[in-house]
Amino acid sequence: MRGEPGKVAERPPSAPSRYDPFCMREDHPGLVRRATSGDALAIGDLMQLHLPGLLAFVRANAGHRLRAREGTYDLVQSACREVLEDLSACSSLDENGFRRWLYLAAERKILDRARYHARQKRGAGREACTLSEIEVQALSQGYGDLVSPSRVAIAHEEIERLEAALARLSEPDRRVIVLSRIVGLPHAELARGMGTSEVNSRGALRRALARLSIELGAGGSARG
Repeated sequence: MRGEPGKVAERPPSAPSRYDPFCMREDHPGLVRRATSGDALAIGDLMQLHLPGLLAFVRANAGHRLRAREGTYDLVQSACREVLEDLSACSSLDENGFRRWLYLAAERKILDRARYHARQKRGAGREACTLSEIEVQALSQGYGDLVSPSRVAIAHEEIERLEAALARLSEPDRRVIVLSRIVGLPHAELARGMGTSEVNSRGALRRALARLSIELGAGGSARG
């Protein structure tokens, strides 16, 4: 069930009540091992570690219509729960592998909810939920590789402008940016997924970032 507009959805007991990007001290494999054994603190730390990128991934892929109907934190929570139900399946993954596993769960959740709303044939109707301070802080980091490095934090309005610019891109352009700059795929893996060479994948990313800069306009540019 989604929360009221302007409010953050209720968190599960293991989720952080406050986003703190500096709280992580333990290595990722150690966190996964402890989380797999049922350590609630490790589960909360693991989810907090991946919150910025996961939240940015969900918002960049969900689109305005879905964001108007579903709180993005709800989608993130749901994807996290799906992964937490079967942590043993990813206990041997490194940090990058775990992140991809988590983002695949999020992508499935986005598709499921989009199909649900399509079947319901609901009109857009409402405006997207207002971001909470926690979400703004997390997205400031999650979108960090898409904005000028001189910006320590991204304001709510800038997040909206960036997401609107991403939404105006073609699906291939948006996907290559999301996979490279938010998911963090290396070009070798990005190229394999695209069925092309690394040279071509790098060129595709450069062109996509250039188009994003055009969409952002004079007020800001995508980080190359």
